[in-house]
Amino acid sequence: MRSLGVLVLAIVGAGLLALGGCGGGAAPGAGAGPGGFPRPAAAGEVLAQGLVLHKDGEDPQLCLGSVAESYPPLCGGPPIVGWDWATVEQSESASGVTWGSYAITGTWNAAVFTVTQPPIPLSLYDPLRVDDPREDPQNAGASDEATLLRLQEELHSADYSPSQFTDWSEAPILSDWTANGYLWVSVIYDDGSIQRFMDDQFGTGIVAVLTALRDVG
Repeated sequence: MRSLGVLVLAIVGAGLLALGGCGGGAAPGAGAGPGGFPRPAAAGEVLAQGLVLHKDGEDPQLCLGSVAESYPPLCGGPPIVGWDWATVEQSESASGVTWGSYAITGTWNAAVFTVTQPPIPLSLYDPLRVDDPREDPQNAGASDEATLLRLQEELHSADYSPSQFTDWSEAPILSDWTANGYLWVSVIYDDGSIQRFMDDQFGTGIVAVLTALRDVG
C-alpha cells in the first residue's frame, strides 16, 4: 500500500491512480483528464481519525494516510483549521514538530478540514465498527490478480494524478492496493461521486473506493 505525505511526493506520484477499460467500462483513459476526477466537498460534518502534525512555522496538517515510522513522525495531508494544541491531550513534541492522533469532527470543503467539535484522543475513542461488504470473501470481485495489477499500473499513470502538488485538493488518491478481487482506492472524501466515476470509466465491481472522512451520522 502507498500513502500520501509531504515527505513522499515521489511515492504519491507513483500511487495516484487511473484505471483502464475492463468489465464493460469505457476505453482506458476515457474521461480521465486532469479535470475529470471528482473532488467533492462534504455537505455536513464529517469524522476524521488520524494524526495531526504541526511543524514550527507551518500550518497544522491532518494526516489521513500512512505515517512514516520516525521520531518525530513524517506525514502530510490537508490543512486543518481551528486546531489548538492547548485544548487537546496526548500530544508530543520533538525537533520543532508537535503531533498527536485524534478523532476529529469537522467540515471538509474539498481542500481544508475545519474543526467543529472538541477532538478526542484516539486512545480514548471507541469508534463504531464499519465493515465494507466487499471485504467479505463471499463478495469477492470477479477480476483476477493479473488484471488488477495491470489496471493498477494504468491508474498510476493517469493524467489526473500529478507527481507533485502544493494543494491537497489536487491529490485525488491516498493509497491503492489489490485484495479480494478488487482494486481498492482510498481517497480523502467520497460522497459517492468518485465511486460512480470509477464505475462509469471501468465497469462496476472492479474498483472499490474507500473514504477516509466519513459523514457524521
